[in-house]
Amino acid sequence: MESETLQRRRSSSASPNNAPIREKRQKRSEVLAKKKAVEELIKAARAEKDHLATFPAFRRFHLNGLSVCLKSGHGNKLSSPIKHYIQSLLKLNMEGPYGSEWTEEEKVKRREMVAPEAHYVFVHEVANSNADEMTMMLTAAETSTCCLEDSGPLVGFVQYRFILEEEIPVLYVYELQLEPCVQGKGLGKFLMQLVELMAQKNCMGAVMLTVQKANTLAMDFYTSKLRYIISAMSPSKVNPMVYRIFFFPFSCYHMKMFCYFFFLNADGQEL
Repeated sequence: MESETLQRRRSSSASPNNAPIREKRQKRSEVLAKKKAVEELIKAARAEKDHLATFPAFRRFHLNGLSVCLKSGHGNKLSSPIKHYIQSLLKLNMEGPYGSEWTEEEKVKRREMVAPEAHYVFVHEVANSNADEMTMMLTAAETSTCCLEDSGPLVGFVQYRFILEEEIPVLYVYELQLEPCVQGKGLGKFLMQLVELMAQKNCMGAVMLTVQKANTLAMDFYTSKLRYIISAMSPSKVNPMVYRIFFFPFSCYHMKMFCYFFFLNADGQEL
């Protein structure tokens, strides 16, 4: 009798009526596995101490009479002088585009500035610009040492994070700020190329960033010169002053995911 009961239970569990349940469980397992894999990607990217180390050629920029050196940094390890510099440059560049909203936005940016997950690329003037032509022949370690030795004052920075955006791992550029004296010389494009390489190296789906609509120079820079795309899921749907812009996906898989999430209108219909 006991064996017959067990047989009935087994045949019942194998019944075609239970197929949808098994499929749901399998799909759920797959979703959880993908979610865990994405979380591990973000965790690994955040844990890396120096994202510049993989790209020694980007330690230096020497073009159009401008010579600078790049260094990595972290939000929870900023010195007081660097914090003051970041705040001053943000105010110089962003108070105008934000207008009356700047007072509150400045408080937000101060909190973002020192967050543990905030990564930085700091841009320093090079004290000995005559040495720039020789850096092409240096090893990665020698280039890094040379940069530490002859770097001058700060002239800009990039703040970025590795986060999930609509369940897609992305490198989000929180800030790209350059002093007026170094703008218009190709440095901004150079820094964004570096950011895109770091995103790809860490298996991110895209590079994303937010730009004030009033910041017409930045809007033109990202959309015209770099070919970034304004997302249909942009915050401009809620606040007309803000646009979210994202770089085209780095792989076919991510392209499908981004098309699903970002090329839909407010009603969930394809554009």
